Amino acid sequence: MATQARRKRSNWVAEFGWRHLVAVAVLVFGLVPILYVVSAAFNPKGTLSATSLVPTDLSLVSFDRLFSDPNIPFGSWFANSLMIAIPAAFLSILISSLAAYAFSRFRFKGRRGMLLFLLLIQMFPAFLSVVALYLIFGAIGEFYPVAGLNTKLGLMLVYMGGALGVSTWLMKGFFDTIPKELDEAATIDGASHAQIFFGMILPLAAPIIAISGILAFVGTMNDFILASLFLTDRPEMTLAVGLKTLTADNSPASYFGIFAAGTLLTSVLTVGVFMSLQRYIVSGLTGGAVKG
Repeated sequence: MATQARRKRSNWVAEFGWRHLVAVAVLVFGLVPILYVVSAAFNPKGTLSATSLVPTDLSLVSFDRLFSDPNIPFGSWFANSLMIAIPAAFLSILISSLAAYAFSRFRFKGRRGMLLFLLLIQMFPAFLSVVALYLIFGAIGEFYPVAGLNTKLGLMLVYMGGALGVSTWLMKGFFDTIPKELDEAATIDGASHAQIFFGMILPLAAPIIAISGILAFVGTMNDFILASLFLTDRPEMTLAVGLKTLTADNSPASYFGIFAAGTLLTSVLTVGVFMSLQRYIVSGLTGGAVKG
């Protein structure tokens, strides 16, 4: 009996045990940095050297300094990020949904080439276009200063254009799964394309609109490279760039607690968006990836 029990345990370890080990390793890899940031945010000393994985004492002094220090305009940075991320995500989703509807429902010359182009440009990271964007918006700023470099509108236009490719492709695949018979029935009843799109297609496409909005919003809120290029004035900076200046312009060790507190508050918004729209995430991604 003992031999049989040992054999069963060895078989279980060989077949299932390694999966548990991999799961534990992934959890440790993902949770340790988060726990370290949380510990640093509530560390009363607020320094890098005094931070440990398990906090020995808790304090809100870093959060208090984050909002009370006149040299740290955290509220302005947070407002700037929202003023850029929300309109950019909304406009990119609106334009992408219109383009996806046209690609899904209409047949026109150049349609296949445009779809392949959208797929192709997604293979290249956005920072490869940094120099071109800098030159383009530098030239635009000479004629229209409100949309040039160091302006929120210019950065919003960059983010909006960057999200169009992936959003259009995902939405087009999801729209292909919606039966065209619905469009034909509505057309027979006298509905126009605009009425069909806004009255029928968009309500049915709520999952893919939600996931595209999440990707655009979170990507904008977390971006550092483009934001650091476009916004150089300290009051105009976004959260990512502003928090980076805390450790760049000051002693990184002494300001680490404030930096951790700011990143923790920023992550609360991102997690809240994910939690509120989580029921759409799986259906939106799988539905948009089935057909292309």
